[in-house]
Amino acid sequence: MRLQTLSYHRDGGWTAPTLPPWDSPGTLVLAFAAPSFEAEPALWRQLAEAYPRSHVLGCSTAGEVHGTRVLDDSIAVAVMAFERTALRTALAPVGPGGDGFAAARQVAHALGDPGLRAVIALCDGRDINGSDVVRGLGSALDPAVVVTGGLAGDGDRFQRTWTLVDAAPRAGFITAVGLYGDAVRVGHGAKGGWDVFGPERVVTRSAGNVLYELDGRPALELYETYLGELSAGLPAAALLFPLLVRDPAPGGRRLVRTILDIDHAAQSMTFAGDVPQGFRAQLMRANLDRLVQGASDAALLALGAGVPAGEALSIAISCVGRRLVLGQRVEEESEATLEAFPAGTRQVGFYSYGEISPYAAGRCELYNQTMALTTIWEE
Repeated sequence: MRLQTLSYHRDGGWTAPTLPPWDSPGTLVLAFAAPSFEAEPALWRQLAEAYPRSHVLGCSTAGEVHGTRVLDDSIAVAVMAFERTALRTALAPVGPGGDGFAAARQVAHALGDPGLRAVIALCDGRDINGSDVVRGLGSALDPAVVVTGGLAGDGDRFQRTWTLVDAAPRAGFITAVGLYGDAVRVGHGAKGGWDVFGPERVVTRSAGNVLYELDGRPALELYETYLGELSAGLPAAALLFPLLVRDPAPGGRRLVRTILDIDHAAQSMTFAGDVPQGFRAQLMRANLDRLVQGASDAALLALGAGVPAGEALSIAISCVGRRLVLGQRVEEESEATLEAFPAGTRQVGFYSYGEISPYAAGRCELYNQTMALTTIWEE
């Protein structure tokens, strides 16, 4: 496998003199870009012309990761030319109010094959229930297939997100690439690092990813009470105070959820993923040291798939809320991930509206406020 990472900056162009000349059906190109690059078709034509036979996957971000750096107004790119790994891409439209489950299931069926080892999925992050996407993918794929990825971002604006479709930015799509064969190795790990506070409450009324009531009281009213003056900045202010939802069953899942939108008339909050009725919910707040340690722990989990002997790619997908909380310390989490990996590991990624990764060793889940890492290499 040949691997190169590079980035594009408006004031200096590409960080490499030329794009790697590795176009082939076995080449995967990942491109994570600031949302404003949607309006620059010439750049995407350049990428499409350089890789007409390759598989190009990418999305808009709330910040781009290249190595240990966290960037804005850039494009972070990884080019992987596999030697013994087959690739296949698939996509499906899913607009506002669309059926994310059916669209994701359509993508999964297009990728399904006995030789499938892993799927990397990127999808629109604004008008979609990420939990539906995860369920749709899982419903049509073998449980042994590793599924990772994330929801596209738009800074802290929550206005418009997009993925690459035919190497050009388009809103309202689920996109994915499948990796096939016995040579490819894929590791994964996801960890948070937030602290809970305040009373645990019962989700007494919800519908999918829309939360209406906690303990029989309007959810938005309770949330605004806790945030106080910060509530004027909703929904962006909610990135600093995510919600932990817990399955009350013994050994039940614990997932973090981020608000995407609020409805004052209905006193409801729309999250990036499901908030199931009957689950327990509790507010969370940041502990900066624990957030950085969570990134390091995610890297150690990813190494559970084995330690690559040569070049490997780390795809780091972290939540926009973590970036806002860490502030000037944000690069510490990308530094912590690379420090845990062996020499020869390169890293690209983005800050997202939702992270997709397996829950421990089980099927994939949608996370928020989490560092999710995917490592890829060939043996």
